[in-house]
Amino acid sequence: MSEELFLTIDVGTGSVRAALVNQRGKVLAISAREHEQIVPQFGWSEQRPADWWNGVVAAIRDLLSKEPDARGRISAVATCGQMHGTVLVDDRGNLARDTAPLWNDKRTVAHVKAFEKAHRPETYLADSANPAAPAWPGFKLQWLRDMDPEAWRRTAAVLMPKDWINLRLTGEITMDRTEGGASFLMDPRTGEWSDRMIGLLGLDRAKLAPLRNPVEILGHVTAEAARQTGVREGTPVLVGGGDYPVALLGSGVCRPGIGSEVMGTSAIITAIAEKPLLNAVVSNVGTVEGNWGAFMLLESGGDAMRWARRAFHEKQVSYEDIVAKAAEAPAGCDRLFFMPYLAGERLGDHRNARAQFFGIGAAHGLAHMHRAVLEGVAFAVKRHIDILDGISGTPLQRVIASGGGARTKLWMKIKASVYGIPILVPAEAECGIVGCAAMAAAATGLYSTVEDAAEAYVTYAEEVMPDPAWAEVYRPMQAFFEKLYFHSQSLYDDLDRLSS
Repeated sequence: MSEELFLTIDVGTGSVRAALVNQRGKVLAISAREHEQIVPQFGWSEQRPADWWNGVVAAIRDLLSKEPDARGRISAVATCGQMHGTVLVDDRGNLARDTAPLWNDKRTVAHVKAFEKAHRPETYLADSANPAAPAWPGFKLQWLRDMDPEAWRRTAAVLMPKDWINLRLTGEITMDRTEGGASFLMDPRTGEWSDRMIGLLGLDRAKLAPLRNPVEILGHVTAEAARQTGVREGTPVLVGGGDYPVALLGSGVCRPGIGSEVMGTSAIITAIAEKPLLNAVVSNVGTVEGNWGAFMLLESGGDAMRWARRAFHEKQVSYEDIVAKAAEAPAGCDRLFFMPYLAGERLGDHRNARAQFFGIGAAHGLAHMHRAVLEGVAFAVKRHIDILDGISGTPLQRVIASGGGARTKLWMKIKASVYGIPILVPAEAECGIVGCAAMAAAATGLYSTVEDAAEAYVTYAEEVMPDPAWAEVYRPMQAFFEKLYFHSQSLYDDLDRLSS
């Protein structure tokens, strides 16, 4: 008898990806369909939910043709998707608005500023789990209520991207608690919608979809969805989760003491905790297994290297060349520091932070400058780790790295040495797909918990240990970095006044 399969669906910002995964967690086949991002004006970013569904249909049909008898072997469907994309549907389950503002849409800035002016973080953090930010769906709903009242009037339910796909698959309307926890509208103590936050934002609770846990069975593939996709009618579909918490699970980050660093354009460090870590510079997202992922974001992670390539070389050399040059300099760059705040800071009182080199001497050259960029990003992320450790009381014991930066060996060794803990790299880079499969394995009874499923499915290609000699150099430099960070803040407003 042929082995049963899980069908996973990931609704990303750039494409929809569908995959078949076997019951041992091995990804057998992937199919993707791209969709465009619409930018009606500067700072806005939206997509058509109809495009997501069309991509899902095409990707699944392509996938089913790649694996023998896949249609008859799929035992469950699990979805994840880009978070915060705010989809409005009417009382018949049709779109009340053709487009949905995405996670990176900044049209809500005025609403966020108005909220921040009226409310200090300490007065609402316990009710929202998060400081105010333009990404949160709560503020997107304020904008839609005020700027598109006709669509708001027709709205019967608010969904996130993967919830819209689930609605098309099953006819059921729901939102999961990983998305709810990052909406600015869910009470982290109860896992239900917060009447207080809904009241502060002037929204309508009746329009918010019911909240459920990601691993529950939401419903089953309808006859119409089966006709369109080729998936067998009646196949169970999970509630699913946001792409970030599902990828945390799929990289083995699902217990306190384990952290995740996504090393992309930005650098996002996440620590798993039993409760949200409440602080004006910390964001929190519910995790699949019922914990919380407290995270801090450095705007310029990989982007700092991109800047160095442009500023020093006018893009005429490769990133590999820059890293090779950086490797010529000693650890600590003979006490040259780089503050990596090229795009300011996401949260807190100093969002107008600037980047700088500090300590330049006549003996410093290009190799020092390049290595200082890599080390400066590491010091900035270590600063975030220390904040998270200080609030949680449970220091990180290891970090799981993903994203493009995780492939840069020198940077990984620098980071492990600055953090003082091992960094592991998953063998399977498709962490979201593995996370979906782990959810499906738990939902169908193959494993008793999602943590057990993740433990079985996730293996690591390498473990990067701190270099003891480098760690000795970096420890006092970290303390100096903190001092430089603090003292620089008094200059940012002065610099803004100069600029104006």
